[in-house]
Amino acid sequence: MTGKSSDDGHAFRRETERVVNEIAQGLRTLDAGVGWFSGLAPTRRQEVLREVAGYAMQAHITVADGRAGVARSGVKPTANPSVMICMDPPRYGFAGLPATEHVNAFRVLVSVFAVADTRRRETYCRGACGHAWHNLPAATEQ
Repeated sequence: MTGKSSDDGHAFRRETERVVNEIAQGLRTLDAGVGWFSGLAPTRRQEVLREVAGYAMQAHITVADGRAGVARSGVKPTANPSVMICMDPPRYGFAGLPATEHVNAFRVLVSVFAVADTRRRETYCRGACGHAWHNLPAATEQ
C-alpha cells in the first residue's frame, strides 16, 4: 500500500491541532514547534500550513493580531508571510509559498493564531469554555 490511510490523515491533523494549541497556550515553545514542523516531509508541511491558516481564520484574527503575532514570531515584518497575514483581509495562501518560506510561514501563522486565540480565550471563553483545545493539560516540553 503506497497511499496514506484516512486514519493516518486524521491522526496527523490531531497531532497538528495538539502541537499548535500547545504553542498557543505556552505549553510548548515556538522553537520546539518549529523543530516538529521542520522534521515533516514537504507535503505534510503544506498540509500543516493550510490547517493552521484555517485555525487563524476560525479565531477571527484582526490586523492588530497580525502585527502582534508577527512581532512575536521573530520573522521580519517585510517577509512574505508577515505581509500576507497583516493585510486587511489577511491572505491565506501560505502553502503555496516556496518551500524555503514554509518555516517562516509556520512561525507567523502559529504566532498570530496564539495572539488571536488568547484574546478569544480571555473574552468569549472566559470562565465557561467547553472547547477541549482551550483546556489542554500541562505537558512536558517536546
